[in-house]
This record gives sequence, structure tokens and C-alpha cells, in this order.
Amino acid sequence: MRSENTLFVGGPLDGRVLPVLVGMTGQPPKTYEVPEPHDDGRPPTVHFYRRVPARVGRLGLPSGWKYEYDPAGKPSTAPKWPWRKPH
Repeated sequence: MRSENTLFVGGPLDGRVLPVLVGMTGQPPKTYEVPEPHDDGRPPTVHFYRRVPARVGRLGLPSGWKYEYDPAGKPSTAPKWPWRKPH
């Protein structure tokens, strides 16, 4: 599998560049989860990062990706259909 060095902004990984596996399209996953273990036996705290374009070229196309810290966590995984009523 191929990986790409990706910058992390905010949260516990602020400023680090880590290799992230890319998919068949050459893009890293849209979200990245980082578990932080605890020494006292509690379940680990999970930090969420969201993929955003690192640089945008003249044509408006992204040239590389970075992850920004998302303290709110994951959004709902339900499909977002245009005819669906908001909750």
C-alpha cells in the first residue's frame, strides 16, 4: 500500500507530519482517528481529525492534503439526500 506524509494541525498531533495510507484514488481518508490510551484502565480518548486541502492551485484544485483537529467528533453517517427533512 502507498502512503503519503500528511501534516496534522491542532489537537495532540499539532505540527507533526505522519505517513497516512492512501486509497485507490490516491487520497487519504476523510477522517482520521487517534486513540489516546489512559494509564488507569479507562477506555482510550479518541481524537478526530478532518481532511482539508493543504494548498489550492490557480484552478481551484487541491494540491495535497492536511488534517485539522475536530473537537466535535464524527458527524452522523446517515446519507444526506436533498429531499430528506432536517432533524
